[in-house]
Amino acid sequence: MTMGLSAQEIDQSVVAQAADDAAWEQLILVQRTAPASLALRAELAARATFLAQLHRTPSVEEWLRRVIQERVELEEAAFSGIKRSLAARTA
Repeated sequence: MTMGLSAQEIDQSVVAQAADDAAWEQLILVQRTAPASLALRAELAARATFLAQLHRTPSVEEWLRRVIQERVELEEAAFSGIKRSLAARTA
């Protein structure tokens, strides 16, 4: 039975190979997809517009982009924390 590498072992391996171009796969070029659209109820759109103005954001779209990005980062951090917590319990 083979044991997988721990996160720390993987990190050490990546750091050790970081400057070695032969250790990495060929670059993959990606293109950004077209921006997604999102339908909001009129009442919610009005509330978002008010808050965007309150925060002196140039546009409601920019304010929504920032709010969504912040929320996604918050959720990812929470998920990572729970993952670490579960891994610590099982270790």
